[in-house]
Amino acid sequence: MTATVNAAELQHFSLLIDGDEVPSVSGRTYDSVDPYTASGWACVPDGTPDDIDRAVRAARAALSGPWGALTPAARGRLIWRLAELIERDADELAELEVRDGGKLLREMSGQMRSLPDYYRYYAGMADKLEGSVIPTDKPNFLVYTRHEPVGVVAAITPWNSPLLLLTWKLAAGLAAGCTFVIKPSDHTPTSSLAFAKLFAEAGFPPGVVNVVSGWGPETGAALASHPDVDKVAFTGSTETGIKVGQAAVANMTRFTLELGGKSAQIVFADADLEAAANGVIAGVFAATGQTCLAGSRLLVHEGVAEELVQRVVARAASIVLGDPRDPATEMGPVSNGPQYEKVLSHFASAREQGATIAYGGEPAELGGFFVKPTVLTDVSPQMRAVSEEVFGPVLTVSTFADEDEAVAAANSTPFGLAGSVWTKDVHRAHRVAARIHAGTVWINSYRTVAPHVPFGGMGASGIGRENGIDAVADFTETKSVWVELSGATRDPFTLG
Repeated sequence: MTATVNAAELQHFSLLIDGDEVPSVSGRTYDSVDPYTASGWACVPDGTPDDIDRAVRAARAALSGPWGALTPAARGRLIWRLAELIERDADELAELEVRDGGKLLREMSGQMRSLPDYYRYYAGMADKLEGSVIPTDKPNFLVYTRHEPVGVVAAITPWNSPLLLLTWKLAAGLAAGCTFVIKPSDHTPTSSLAFAKLFAEAGFPPGVVNVVSGWGPETGAALASHPDVDKVAFTGSTETGIKVGQAAVANMTRFTLELGGKSAQIVFADADLEAAANGVIAGVFAATGQTCLAGSRLLVHEGVAEELVQRVVARAASIVLGDPRDPATEMGPVSNGPQYEKVLSHFASAREQGATIAYGGEPAELGGFFVKPTVLTDVSPQMRAVSEEVFGPVLTVSTFADEDEAVAAANSTPFGLAGSVWTKDVHRAHRVAARIHAGTVWINSYRTVAPHVPFGGMGASGIGRENGIDAVADFTETKSVWVELSGATRDPFTLG
């Protein structure tokens, strides 16, 4: 389905290693495909394990060299300057993400304009990573702690929001004093390659941030398993995340995993149904459903199910599909060919397994990788569309009779990333939010994030948290320092 383009028409990108724009040592390249046209638009280097090794060495040298020698306040100033440059280039970066990933320009423009907030938040934290003096029962000792950077970080990022999800790792890690080697998704590498060039302009020493693109699993696997990486920060599917975690553990490398979800939106009978319908649309059809926190399971009280489904179907049927650069477009294409085929397979299995397709369930005849927003009713927990993460614009609808049944249904999945509760009863809202097994729960809302609010999952949705104050701690090691004050000697054969 992918069209060919004359090589002269392609935009060309380079790897960024040790502050230099370089080709892959192999000389290989591949074309990045615009999902709106299903044709290649950019030529990017196909990095190899040798490129990864070069990048890790550069990151290690920066860590032990000029970057490691900077004061925390100086790091903060550089991060603040980076935020200013992102603000300046937001439109260009947004355009790259649209070309690579097919998301709406209006959404990606908003994301790019939000990125400086994350860097400014962590820039202000860089000089506040304070240790503590610990009172001790040993009067001849002073004991204190230091928080030191964990070291070289491998950041492996997905195709759905490349720079936002990179920022959730990079901003906190830079504040802590770490250096980075970034492996963007095969399908959406260009914004990360362009973004990396801002670091030199901001005044960062060479090697602090390196980016290696590459087609296929070899490059990312080489980074996750590299023996000189100190931490792996990964966002992607649960299946791949398990492999990344296993590769890291083999080297005793720390890791955080932000993985998939199968999040439930619970709508009670007393909810504002217009608001709930809007929230359901936002949760699963915004971004073409290609978000880990997608609210892809609607659990609605049986007394209002028919009315709510009618509202949701009517709105789904009116969603404007088209060019993601057009301000009128509400839903763009699926981001890449393999994902497009995966979504189509879910349509086929839903029919085979007896679900009712209330709307959609087929490609949209617009060229590119377009599918219709889809609502499935008469589903059971065993159906693929209910139990598996689709990562596309597919909503399943189930009903419940009471609160306990709703909570049980919401928690009947190995995932635990997000969820929502729609009700006017403030007691029920907080009570049910506490019972949902998920890292984020919205009440009468959906799909809102911020730099200062932790994000991450439970169970199969991952390990660790990004954003918020505590995220910096995941990029540091705590060192305890004991200072003997008396100068006296003691029995060397007893524990002090």
